Amino acid sequence: MIRLILQVLAAAVGTIGFSLLFGVPARYYPYCGTIGGIGWLFYLCLQPVTSAATATFCATVAVILLSRWFAVRKRCPATLFLISGIFPLVPGAGIYWAAYYTVSNQLSMALETGYGAVKSAVAIVLGIVFVFELPEKWFHGKKPH
Repeated sequence: MIRLILQVLAAAVGTIGFSLLFGVPARYYPYCGTIGGIGWLFYLCLQPVTSAATATFCATVAVILLSRWFAVRKRCPATLFLISGIFPLVPGAGIYWAAYYTVSNQLSMALETGYGAVKSAVAIVLGIVFVFELPEKWFHGKKPH
């Protein structure tokens, strides 16, 4: 349990760091960190019971839903939260290991890790497309009459 909390906190801090590099205004850092941490929490909880690509897809859907929700409430573009919030889910390690195995002539391992990274990248894209197809009015609260 403590390991899970530490990983979620690390994802949130990493997301805030990426937000800083991306040029997100400082007032949005807590929201970006929250989105990145929740996305990573979804991934960690789903990964033991499903494939990495499915866990990545579901976590991406959570990140994009939260990004759109915060964008409406804070009156700013969803990409502000989306790009930094998706950071923990990007399969950078898989791409690194695929390249490493390729140059070290371990081609079966390169194919295995590269294929996993591509599946995760496609899951991220599909998650983004899926949620951005939802009507914007779904993210607005009920208006008083």
